[in-house]
Amino acid sequence: MKIPLQITARNLDLAEVFKEEIQKKAEKLDKFYDQIMRCRVVVEVPHRHSREGILYKVHIHMTVPGTELVVEREMAEDLEVAIRDAFDAARRKLEDFARRQRGDVKQHETLPHARISALFLNKGYGFLTTLDDREIYFHKNSILNRDFKQLKVGMEVRFVEEQGEKGPQASSVTVVEH
Repeated sequence: MKIPLQITARNLDLAEVFKEEIQKKAEKLDKFYDQIMRCRVVVEVPHRHSREGILYKVHIHMTVPGTELVVEREMAEDLEVAIRDAFDAARRKLEDFARRQRGDVKQHETLPHARISALFLNKGYGFLTTLDDREIYFHKNSILNRDFKQLKVGMEVRFVEEQGEKGPQASSVTVVEH
């Protein structure tokens, strides 16, 4: 860390053992991701109600290149658990940030689009025409968000393509709602 760790306690006296634990966990974060410029940890007891036990909140604010990552863990009755859970969440947030920074985040492929080009309602199947003019068979059981009998020629759909016995066929056909 470029700026030393800041630990703040609100509405409680934070024992030295907890400060040391926070220091150790912050050092682990810094070893995990060495670009942390600043880390602030706030431990607080929000409101005290006589009927409830003491509840703790732990906030971790990490300044990293281009942004600030914030973790808040609320209402744990055990301070050690609250600190552990907050730092676990901070590590996961750092992992996600590092993956995005490296470009490792998976891009989900969108399902192909097509239009219904032929329907044989009495026989329970139809054909789709894809954007590249291929014709793909589909069965009434592959329709997900509509009843087969509600389909009309020209409707836009998304689908999963697989190889059938007689060529390409569509499964998981979903009508695109406009």
